[in-house]
Amino acid sequence: MSSIAAVETGSTGANVRRRTVAQATVEFLQVQYSELDGERRRLIGGLYGIFGHGNSVGLAQATDEYGVDFPFFPGKNEQSMVHAAIGYARANNRAATLACTASAGPGSTNMITGAATATTNRLPVLLLPADVINNRKGDPVLQQIEHPIERDVSANDAFRPVSRYFDRITTPSQLLSTLPEAMRVLTDPAETGAVVVCLPQDIQGETFDFPESFFTPRVWKIRRRPAPEEEILDAIEIIRTAKRPIIIAGGGVRYSDAAAELATFSATFGIPVSETYAGKGSGPVSDLNVGGLGVTGTVGANSIADRADVVISVGTRLQDFITASHSLFQNPDVQFVHLNVNSFDAHKMGSLPVVGDAKISLKSITSGLTAEGYCTDDSYLSAIADARAVTAENLAYDLQSFPGEAMSQAQVVDALNGHTGAADTLVLGSGGAVESIHKAWDTANGTTIDFEYANSCMGHELPAGIGSSIARGDADGDVFVLIGDGTYYMQPTELITARQLRKKIILVVVDNSGHQCIWPLQVAKGGEGREFGTQLREVNAVTGRFDGPIVPVDIAANAASMGAASWSTTTIDEFESALAQAREVQGRPAVIVAHVEPWRYLTGSGAFWDVGAAMTSERPETIAGGERHREARERQRFYGATTVRGAE
Repeated sequence: MSSIAAVETGSTGANVRRRTVAQATVEFLQVQYSELDGERRRLIGGLYGIFGHGNSVGLAQATDEYGVDFPFFPGKNEQSMVHAAIGYARANNRAATLACTASAGPGSTNMITGAATATTNRLPVLLLPADVINNRKGDPVLQQIEHPIERDVSANDAFRPVSRYFDRITTPSQLLSTLPEAMRVLTDPAETGAVVVCLPQDIQGETFDFPESFFTPRVWKIRRRPAPEEEILDAIEIIRTAKRPIIIAGGGVRYSDAAAELATFSATFGIPVSETYAGKGSGPVSDLNVGGLGVTGTVGANSIADRADVVISVGTRLQDFITASHSLFQNPDVQFVHLNVNSFDAHKMGSLPVVGDAKISLKSITSGLTAEGYCTDDSYLSAIADARAVTAENLAYDLQSFPGEAMSQAQVVDALNGHTGAADTLVLGSGGAVESIHKAWDTANGTTIDFEYANSCMGHELPAGIGSSIARGDADGDVFVLIGDGTYYMQPTELITARQLRKKIILVVVDNSGHQCIWPLQVAKGGEGREFGTQLREVNAVTGRFDGPIVPVDIAANAASMGAASWSTTTIDEFESALAQAREVQGRPAVIVAHVEPWRYLTGSGAFWDVGAAMTSERPETIAGGERHREARERQRFYGATTVRGAE
């Protein structure tokens, strides 16, 4: 960790330091620290940026001259910079992040998708988008959006809906309150997300005599807040009557470092644990872990959830993929208890909220239930074992080789699973890889899973892997990034950034020539042959439709052109050989392309997912698909507020 000693930069007097807004921002950020469970680290680990006219003579100048302990990372795409910051934040367990800056106009608005991804995932990022000229003397300036009525609106106002904190600096003294408030939000587990501080171009260069105390190193303590005692007691009262409880382990288990407490809770009372996407790997390695839950989850986990009488959620957003669009839990008397640091999330689905740190809450509830002598019975443990057996049978079927088919995505993931360990990190976030990891990845090898599926943002994965690698430093093991070819085509250029930074990222590209994970959805709702716009095909010169031959793309050669070591594989033996060689690569990224069977997917989970299926059409097969979807919607439920039975 960097020294916490004050940075000597000179001043115009004993108590003030004359700096521009940009310079003061840099000097302030490089002396901010966080502390979680006694571990202190730099809160803002550096600056990711792409410089244009909006920030090259502002923040770029300030970082060059005054960023003595403020590393700079050159991005290739503004959205990707934010994803890198997200990867860095996740690797630091939300106790640190990166700042990102972009020029005015499209450079800044390109960061909006990254901001949305950070906020939906409850992960801290600091964005410093340049803004139009504040003094308006030359209006309209380059890249300015001119609103005819609201003259103080700029394109950067589009950040507001996706930010946890938003401000625009219109005078230098404003930094004195804005930057500390930004740090507070970044380090608050209940409020964290995208923090946006807009910096108008002219204001970046304005000077002010900032108090020396503004640059005094400050430590922001991330505190574990206990839930109110009455909420703990109410949760105990509800759980102690449960015959078929189930736990949903979300990302909050990881961020609270509560995996050990969750494992104890599960084992002590015989309660099965299912996992969300962000919670993948946070559940125990035991016979009580039933795997992923919901649409991309396991049949076993979903069968247990279907009859559960008490659902204990720990640190999750309970998004539709996990709850099967509120159709998964069919026990008519089901009750919900939700342990979450965020009150908004803790109240979802009518849950009895336990608002506080998950680690502390689990310990308290464990103590109370132990005193009650609570435990599930042997018949329930037998049902859990049966559910796990069905899941194992499905996976064994899915991992076999099918005559006349190429290797499957499931086989590729299984091979990757066997070649990673506790020192490694796997980053993913969209496409068909989601189901394979959520449903089939064996977490017993201890690999850290950095799973972004709150925003399901294609293009997140590669830069997030770079951010994770930056955070890991010289740690043992490798960062693996798993994507499909559709994602690769969106943002491959961060391979160049990885090469510049001499960062080794092992990128595994599952190539099935299109957005094939959407194909089954289209077919299910519209009928065979009704896929549209999801295949990597040439346009048909006669029909004008994209139903011509597959477009051949050599991804491995493309990756090599950007400085990566690369392999193209068509068999599992070739893939495993490439993995072994990629492990030996040093100082640059490695890319392994796995050409797989495009139509082979894992056995379905049986869970419902509500989408906008067509309820009228001229095609009988589409009408039939719409009717099936309408019938499935009948399982959707409203879950009323959970209260302690017998309480007033």
